[in-house]
Amino acid sequence: MFQTEFAFELPKGYVDGNGTLHKKGIMRLATAGDEIIPMKDPRVQQNPSYITIILLARVIVKLGDLSHVDTRVIENLFTADLAFLQDLYQKINEMDIYTIKSVCPYCGEQIEIAWPFEGE
Repeated sequence: MFQTEFAFELPKGYVDGNGTLHKKGIMRLATAGDEIIPMKDPRVQQNPSYITIILLARVIVKLGDLSHVDTRVIENLFTADLAFLQDLYQKINEMDIYTIKSVCPYCGEQIEIAWPFEGE
């Protein structure tokens, strides 16, 4: 089965207004819209780094007992947790590298070629 949601646990955790700590959550795979729509947001136009905040607010579907994860929640994460979530986002959304077995036309040895092509 194709996995679209990934459980995580924040290194430090988000502390809400009542002092409750929220550490466990779920992040879903990003869609094209998740990456395109925030580009129109005035906060991103004023500060391109803000796209990270909006992206994470869109793809985190659960965090502890919170009813909703929005940009205010992401803005108030500890920096270690923000870095953790950015890394997780990259890992689950990166394009898979496939290898193609072939034969070198010059020496006749079997080789593996990465697809999409790496380097150059």
